[in-house]
Amino acid sequence: MKTSWRSASLVATAAAVLALTTACGQDSGTQSTGSQNVGAAAAANGYGQASSTATPNGYGADQQGAAAQAESAGQLAVAESTTLGKVLTDSAGFTLYRFEKDTAEPPKSNCDGDCAKAWPAVPADGATAATGVDKALLGEVTRTDGTKQLTIGGWPMYRFAKDTKAGDTNGQGVGGIWYASAPDGKKATLAALPGLSTRKDPKLGEIVVDKNGMTVYRFMKDQAWPVSKSACVGACLEKWPAVAPVKAADTKGVQKKGLMGFTRPDGAKQMTVNCWPIYTFSGDTKAGDTNGQGVGGTWYAVAPDGKPVGAQK
Repeated sequence: MKTSWRSASLVATAAAVLALTTACGQDSGTQSTGSQNVGAAAAANGYGQASSTATPNGYGADQQGAAAQAESAGQLAVAESTTLGKVLTDSAGFTLYRFEKDTAEPPKSNCDGDCAKAWPAVPADGATAATGVDKALLGEVTRTDGTKQLTIGGWPMYRFAKDTKAGDTNGQGVGGIWYASAPDGKKATLAALPGLSTRKDPKLGEIVVDKNGMTVYRFMKDQAWPVSKSACVGACLEKWPAVAPVKAADTKGVQKKGLMGFTRPDGAKQMTVNCWPIYTFSGDTKAGDTNGQGVGGTWYAVAPDGKPVGAQK
């Protein structure tokens, strides 16, 4: 298979899990609510490009780009996504997708015409299984134009024309009908994280993340002893949202001592690690980001024991 039209690389960082308890004479935490954002915003036309900003063919990719994405998948692979879990890719690391309007029993593709320009069908010819992919799940379906399309677990496979490099998942959640495929052809999903957990960052080492996989930070102007106290108020909280308390049972990998909630000056509840108040950063837009690290020389990612990662002693 030719791969000159794109480079193959997908380095995923596995999202981990964490833990909490009470200390510092503060109140124990309660689980916060919220859901993990793993999808792209729905497009107006359901194909991944609003008509007002469409490129000449109306679907976000020129004809040459769409044709290139019709190449064989080659040896399939399984990539680890921090937001989607295990994702099926082609040999060049490009995400493969499934369409909710298709059927798996029997296999049938319902993406033709303009839809197929935005979502090129993956040819069945030349596709082979790799580690983590059951070769018995590989199959094919005949499309309306007579070509053979790859199926996984009966589901027809597609690429997305707006994924321009290996590892892109721009098609995830488009129109509420397009989803990255798991190795078995089902929707790729990430098991829910605990309220607090840890992950291995390639630069910072083991750090604490919240239930959405977002990096957790400490503010060096805060106080932990004898009582937890936050110095981040007003406009500061707009950039550094306080992490709401979570139950000790809803954590994993975090030191138990000083793992608790406390009451802020404004009456809101905030979580602590080793009695230090913790925050997320508005400048982090996706799980795995660490854009808040070292900001102003006062903000640092949090180690499992509550210490600031990389701060000068």
